[in-house]
Amino acid sequence: MKPIQAWLDEYSSSHRNPTNKRLHWLCIPPIVFSVLGLLRALQFGDGAINGAVIAVLLAMAYYCLLSWRLTLGMVAVFAALYFGVDYLHAQMATGPFLGLMVAVFVIAWIGQFIGHKVEGAKPSFFKDLQFLMIGPLWLLADLYRRLHLNIVGERIAHG
Repeated sequence: MKPIQAWLDEYSSSHRNPTNKRLHWLCIPPIVFSVLGLLRALQFGDGAINGAVIAVLLAMAYYCLLSWRLTLGMVAVFAALYFGVDYLHAQMATGPFLGLMVAVFVIAWIGQFIGHKVEGAKPSFFKDLQFLMIGPLWLLADLYRRLHLNIVGERIAHG
């Protein structure tokens, strides 16, 4: 498996333009939120287990293989996003909830593609689908770098 710094460096190579970076900061969290929302609607058994819970557990296992330090931060990020999704799911009927999640997903991806148009580079996931999982880590790694936190026992080289 490729080390986390290699993933982040490769992701950074197509995310250098300041406008593209800002759009990623604005769009990646809503994309993750909407994906969790869509998966939240898939309930199993009595409803305590749902698609979002399963997806978060799998994501945390993958992230832990890359960097346990970033995984700790992602636990907090995913918890906040999941509680927001869970709250909305409880407040809204299924149809409007799913419609909202689809709308957020589509609008946020439009923002991502605008950023890549400005950048003049294709989204990284066209090269490797794993980059869909790296995007949120890239944002968190940038935050860690700004806070002078380490991800794998060394300073993060790129933001």
